[in-house]
Amino acid sequence: MPRDLFQKCREFRDSADARAQGFYPYFRTIEATKGGRVICDGKEKIMVGSNNYLGLAHDPRVIEAACDAARKYGSGCTGSRLLNGSLRIHRQLEEELADFLQREDVLLFSTGFFANQGALSSLTEEGDVILCDRENHASIIDGCTFSPAKLIPFRHNSAESLRNRLKRVEPSAGRLVVVDGVFSMSGEMVNLPEILAVAKEFSCVTYVDEAHSLGVIGPQGRGVVHHFDLNEKVEIIMGTFSKSLGSMGGFIAGSAELIEYLRHRARCLIFTASLAPAVTAGVLKALQILRAEPERIEALWRNTRKMHNGFTSLGFKIGNTQSPIVPILIGSEKNAFRFAQRLFEEGVFATPAIYPAVRYGEAIVRTSYMATHTDEDLDFVLDVFAKLAKELGTFDDPAYTNPGHRRPTFDFRLQQNHQSQNINALHTHQ
Repeated sequence: MPRDLFQKCREFRDSADARAQGFYPYFRTIEATKGGRVICDGKEKIMVGSNNYLGLAHDPRVIEAACDAARKYGSGCTGSRLLNGSLRIHRQLEEELADFLQREDVLLFSTGFFANQGALSSLTEEGDVILCDRENHASIIDGCTFSPAKLIPFRHNSAESLRNRLKRVEPSAGRLVVVDGVFSMSGEMVNLPEILAVAKEFSCVTYVDEAHSLGVIGPQGRGVVHHFDLNEKVEIIMGTFSKSLGSMGGFIAGSAELIEYLRHRARCLIFTASLAPAVTAGVLKALQILRAEPERIEALWRNTRKMHNGFTSLGFKIGNTQSPIVPILIGSEKNAFRFAQRLFEEGVFATPAIYPAVRYGEAIVRTSYMATHTDEDLDFVLDVFAKLAKELGTFDDPAYTNPGHRRPTFDFRLQQNHQSQNINALHTHQ
C-alpha cells in the first residue's frame, strides 16, 4: 500500500505545541507600519526584526513612484521577461544597477531566491564543483542543490578549509566559490580577500551574494566586494531588493556575456512572471535615493554602533557581527522563544532563530537596525532587553557563561533536510 503523503501533516505538532505554551513567534500580523514602528493587535511595537536597513520601504518618494508605475503599466506583467514581461523600467533599473556596481550588465529576477537558484543552476555542469561556505543562505544552498555540479562545503569563513577542499578537486572540473557578503544570521562579513586569493590560486570563479551588504557596506553602499576594492577580481555579484532597497526581487551582475547567457538559460527567469511594475519603479527610485543621500548610510551606522556597544555593555553575547544584524545569543531554543515572546509583550518586535537555522543549543534572538530608528527607539529596545535578561535569567544559560562561545552557525547538512521537524527561522531572500 502506498505511503500516506499527508501522515506527516497530521503528525506535525511543532507550531501547535509552541502556541499552547504561549510563545509561537512566527506569522505575526502587522496592521500598519511607520518608520521603525509597527502596529500588531492594535499595539505599537519597535521593529527590530526587519531588513529595511535604510528605511526606504516607507519613503514617500518610493511609494509614489510605485503608484505611478502601477497606474501606467497596471498591477502586473502577467508574463516572463523572455516573452511579454519586459518593460522599459526593467531595463532602466538594470542599467542603473550596472552603473552603480560598475559592471557591464545586470539581470533582474522576481526574487533574490530565484536569482541564486537561477544563476547557480545554470552556470555549472556535470563534473563541475561548487564550493560553498557552511553559513551561506538557504537560497544559495537550494541553488547549489538544483545544480548538476557537486556541492562541497567548506568551514565558515576559512580560506584554509577552502584550500584543503580544492586540493582534492579533479583538475579538469570547473570550480565556483560562493559566499555571502554578510551572513544573515551572525551578521559577520566574509573574509573576502583571503577567500578570493585561494579561489584564484585554484582557478575558481567567485560569486558573492551581497543581499545584506548592498546599501550598507562599502563606498556609497556598493557592498563587500567594493569595500575590499575587489570588483575587478570577483566575477559574479548577486543582490536583493528586499533589504536596503525596501521592496522585493533580486539580480545578478557581471559581464555582458554572462548576463546574456542567463537571460536565455535561467529557468527561474524564463518560466516565472517578471517583477511587477510598482515593485520595479519603487526599487529604481530607492536606488536613486541611496546614491543621492549618503547620510542614510551614515545614520544606519550610527545606530548600528550604538546597538553593538549597548548590547555589549549589558553583557549580551553578539558574536562577531560587523553589520546592522545583531544576534543575541540565548542558548536554548525554549529560552529564545520565551525571550522573543516577552520582547513582543513589552513592545519590541524581534524574532528567534533556532535549530536548524543555527546550531542546536545556540539559539539566538536576531535583531537588525535601520537608519530611521530614533535614539528613543533604540534606548527603549536596550532597556527592554536589560529588563528581560534579569527577569528570565538567561545569563545563567551555559551559552552565556562560556567565554569561548561559538558564533551562530547554520548546520550545512540540515539545510537540505526538508523533513526536519523543527521550525526554520531563516530570513527570506525576497
